[in-house]
Amino acid sequence: MIRVLGIESSCDETAASVVEDGRRILSSVIASQASKHELFGGVVPELASREHTKAVIPVVRQALAEADCTWDDLDAIAVTYGPGLIGALLVGVSAAKGLSFATDLPLFGVHHIAAHVAANYLTYPELEPPFVCLVASGGHSHVIRVEAYDRFSILAATRDDAAGEAFDKIARAAGLGYPGGPKLERAAAGGNRGLIVFPQTRFGGGSWDFSFSGVKTAALNYLNQNPGVKEDSSKLADFAASYQYAITKVLAEHTVAVTEEQGLKSIALAGGVAANKELRALFEEACAARGWEFYVPPAALCTDNAAMTASMGGFMKLAGQEPAGLGLEAIASESLEIYTRKMH
Repeated sequence: MIRVLGIESSCDETAASVVEDGRRILSSVIASQASKHELFGGVVPELASREHTKAVIPVVRQALAEADCTWDDLDAIAVTYGPGLIGALLVGVSAAKGLSFATDLPLFGVHHIAAHVAANYLTYPELEPPFVCLVASGGHSHVIRVEAYDRFSILAATRDDAAGEAFDKIARAAGLGYPGGPKLERAAAGGNRGLIVFPQTRFGGGSWDFSFSGVKTAALNYLNQNPGVKEDSSKLADFAASYQYAITKVLAEHTVAVTEEQGLKSIALAGGVAANKELRALFEEACAARGWEFYVPPAALCTDNAAMTASMGGFMKLAGQEPAGLGLEAIASESLEIYTRKMH
């Protein structure tokens, strides 16, 4: 049995968690900054860093208390080192390094996308690689082959905006505010998703990559050409439903196509956009029609949290990975392939 303390501070959530054997959550504490950033219509990096500084040690203490653990009960510390906002990442990494030095516990640096994948292990004890995972959030839209707990390859990715970013920007343009994804989903309730046909980008050459800049531009043009949409709840519902469907449909179709090409029969979802009910429904329908297994964490584990970081750190330790130690650096942008190569 191993117990890992996880720390997450890649964006606007300061989180700490204790996880046992990569699967069992003993505690999960999140200090959200959403209400502070809502005033500005999005995350303000400098504000996020200051708030992380205030919250990181208190959430660690609370996570240990709720897990009924002392430092002597832990086997390792895991922290998100990237990708993310560099100032925010530095707070979590610095705290983790200090705690590792003070307690002599090994320190593992966890890639944020790999952590999102691991959220599924916390929900499904039976889930084991290989499988395909769609990680969709405000900063990421990747279709990943999970070959092993610590081995990943990207099969498709966005070439411009991430799906969550496309939701957030149009929600803001439609006057719905921040955070955009959940508010756009609520606005879409009862709307006709087929009323407005937005463009869906397809690439040739066998690529299943995503592109959401075109649909975002089309949505902005629609709002500019139809100024009354924002004030009419029925028209806004149709607009939001049609826009949401244009994005979720592409995410589902491309992921299913990649899974078929890989010869696999298991799909998992991860990341904040995985909390979207329509996206889940599209995947449930597609997997059921093919007799495939479908996995998706509860909404609380789709958004940023430290349990997924602790889980991934636990699997790294179980796989015999070398700890990063006090030389660990925060990195704003690093690919999952580079992370995989570092581990092997």
